[in-house]
Amino acid sequence: MKRDEAPTPGLKVGLLGGSFNPAHEGHLHLTRMCMKALALDRVWWLVSPQNPLKSATGMAPLATRMKAANDLVAKSGDRRIAVTDIETRLGTRFTIDTVRALKTRHPGTRFVWLMGADNLLQLPRWAKWRDLVDEIPLAVYPRPGFTLKARLSPAAAMLKPVTLEPSDASLLARLEPPVLVFLDGRTHPASATAIRAAGMAARVTKS
Repeated sequence: MKRDEAPTPGLKVGLLGGSFNPAHEGHLHLTRMCMKALALDRVWWLVSPQNPLKSATGMAPLATRMKAANDLVAKSGDRRIAVTDIETRLGTRFTIDTVRALKTRHPGTRFVWLMGADNLLQLPRWAKWRDLVDEIPLAVYPRPGFTLKARLSPAAAMLKPVTLEPSDASLLARLEPPVLVFLDGRTHPASATAIRAAGMAARVTKS
C-alpha cells in the first residue's frame, strides 16, 4: 500500500504541490517549518505531472523528479514526509480537483494546503480559486522577495476576515475553511531555477 493511500482518519496532513524540478533542501526546510508551526502529522509532496501555469520547457520527466524527491526524503530520514504522484493516478490537473478527490478518499483526514507567498500572488489565476479557499485551509510560508507583497495581495485582502495570527497556526488544521495563516520563519536560499541553471552551465562547460 502506498503511504498516500493508507487510511489516515484524524491525522493532520499538509499538501505541498509543485513541480519539484528538482526537489532540494529548501523543500525540506519549508516542510519542517510547516509541520512544526501547524502541528501536522504528515506532509505529502504532490509531484505535479505539469503545472498548468508553468511552461513544459525544461521540465524533467515525472519519473526523474519523483526519484530525486524520494532520494532526498530518504536521505533526510524524515518518515513524516511522503512523495507521491497521486495527481497523475487521480487524473487531476487543477488543485481544486485534487483536493476534492483526496477529501473523498480520506474523509477523516484534516488536510491543509501549503503554499509559498509567491503562489498566493498568483492564486486568482488558479482554476476555481474561490472554491479552493472554501474547500481547504491555507498556510502561506515566506518566500524571499514575495512575503510582503503576498500580505498586500488581493487574495490576502479578501481572506483578511478569516486570517489567523501566526501564533494560532497550530489551530489551522482543525478549523473549517475558509481560513488562512501566514507563517513566520527563516527562508531558505535554495532555488530549483538556480539549480537547473547551474546544471546547464556545468554541461556547457564540459562540452
